[in-house]
Amino acid sequence: MLYHLEFTVGYGADMSQQDLFDIWQEEAGVAIGAKQAGVVVDLWKVVGERRVFVVIDIDSPNTLDQILFDLPIMKRMGQHVTIKTTPIRRYEDFAEDVSARLKK
Repeated sequence: MLYHLEFTVGYGADMSQQDLFDIWQEEAGVAIGAKQAGVVVDLWKVVGERRVFVVIDIDSPNTLDQILFDLPIMKRMGQHVTIKTTPIRRYEDFAEDVSARLKK
């Protein structure tokens, strides 16, 4: 099942930008590793903002919850991270469905 995730990352007054970058570097390693493993379909960073878009392909919403709980950025500063999750489907699958419905 495909999900579009939008991460918005803030940081508290007790953190420096360097602290944030240290955590973000660890997170980037995990994210790129997940992409190489095929779990993450793709990743994007919004220019000029602390937002990241991810498309992930996993078997269930339970697995998604487990993955999110275990992310380094969530373990270390989850109170400052907002995640918006949207289930999605491939457009090609939708187009096939529409075509099949027209043939009925």
